[in-house]
Amino acid sequence: MNNGNVTESDGQQRIIKKYPNRRLYDTITSSYITLSEVKQLVMKREPFTVRDVKTGEDITRSILLQIILEAEASGSPMFTTPVLGSLIRFYGHAMQGFLGSYLEKNIQSLIEVQTRFAEQSKGFTPEMWSQFSALQPPVLQAIMGGSLDQSKSLLMQVQERMQKQTDQMLGAFGIKSNP
Repeated sequence: MNNGNVTESDGQQRIIKKYPNRRLYDTITSSYITLSEVKQLVMKREPFTVRDVKTGEDITRSILLQIILEAEASGSPMFTTPVLGSLIRFYGHAMQGFLGSYLEKNIQSLIEVQTRFAEQSKGFTPEMWSQFSALQPPVLQAIMGGSLDQSKSLLMQVQERMQKQTDQMLGAFGIKSNP
């Protein structure tokens, strides 16, 4: 019987319920699961939604942030303190909405590069891997440098467009912006 929850096999969304005692209940397996198991669902790209049992609210983002927090606290963190500070400063800033889509597009580009590299490196011999690992920093810099240059160019274009729109709006009110 389909209870309205969807699994990867039938193409529908998996529902995970979060109870007040912080436990997570997977409605597909009819069992409690851990954050580690939720992380495995993410790694397998299985679609799911986490809902608060009391309110029915979708709390998937907060669970994903909790997984990131745990990953950042153990091992080697991905985000430096200055990067986290910069992210915090974007909240409430005019560019907040743009930053999310900008980061998403750049991460997607990185995933595409990673996927292409994995496909191309299937036939690598141990000697080829050895040679590649010796060249890795310059190669990765070259690969990512182009992407970063494109991102910087895009940001500059957005900034210029915003400045022109501001000038036009202020000009309509007879106000000149500072050069």
